[in-house]
Amino acid sequence: MADLDRVRKWADALIRLHLDASVWSFGFDNAKTRAGLCNFTDRHISVSKYLAARYEDDEIHQVLLHEIAHALAGPRAGHGALWKRTADELGYDGKRTHDGSAANELAPWVGACPGGHAHHRFRKPLKPLSCGVCGRGFSRVNLIVWTKRNVS
Repeated sequence: MADLDRVRKWADALIRLHLDASVWSFGFDNAKTRAGLCNFTDRHISVSKYLAARYEDDEIHQVLLHEIAHALAGPRAGHGALWKRTADELGYDGKRTHDGSAANELAPWVGACPGGHAHHRFRKPLKPLSCGVCGRGFSRVNLIVWTKRNVS
């Protein structure tokens, strides 16, 4: 698991090396469903403190390279050819380090469908939902039953 102080040092070093450190900054955020973010408006790169604490050093380094590549490629690059070329030049290996919500134990709403699939939400579902694993489209047969749990 990555040490958050070490992650901050890596991020600050990468910003000094590749970006203008007087303009760009780094910080941790409270995201639970994405690993990193490049905010072009605020010129700020952030990483989820929850997910960073779960990742190995190599994985969090890749997240930082991914976000630095976004900052270098610009807001219109998305994950297109320019961003990919920039990321490759930085040493980004192109693997996805985060897929879906890895912080499910922090989700206060847990649902179960008749098929036994677990579903997690960070906000109370406002309308009935059915399990997409059990079938495509909404179906009352695959209705998810939600339970609120205490999360510390």
